[in-house]
Amino acid sequence: MNIPDNLKYSNDHEWVSVDGKIAKIGITDYAQGELGDIVFIDIDSDLSEITKGEPFGTIEAVKTVSDLFGPVSGKVTELNNTIIESPELVNTDPYGEGWMLKVEISDTSEVSIIIIILLLFFRPAEYLLYMNPFYAGFLFYKFA
Repeated sequence: MNIPDNLKYSNDHEWVSVDGKIAKIGITDYAQGELGDIVFIDIDSDLSEITKGEPFGTIEAVKTVSDLFGPVSGKVTELNNTIIESPELVNTDPYGEGWMLKVEISDTSEVSIIIIILLLFFRPAEYLLYMNPFYAGFLFYKFA
């Protein structure tokens, strides 16, 4: 499973890459793997804003449909139309060509605050623990 160190991760399995006030958003490798073959992505082309914790679209795989949740709030600056036409890119390259939105963040503290108890954002190692608590015991044993 691929968990890049340079990203932040939400408890809804979205990733965020921040450059200044612009956040690039997508779903994690774990999420695409759990969904299976992605066949359709529905994000309104007129979407102007997203709100943290609120759905901004849906992603459909062969076996299920899931909501896409805003990991931050802000004004949508770009929609990746390539994934609308070729949704399988989310399976093959979730952190590259499979990104979904770019958003001008309205409150940068939503990204900079990393509090596990509130499940706002995880660093890569914490995200791995969130996905598989088995590793928590291993890490404790390994480093205690």
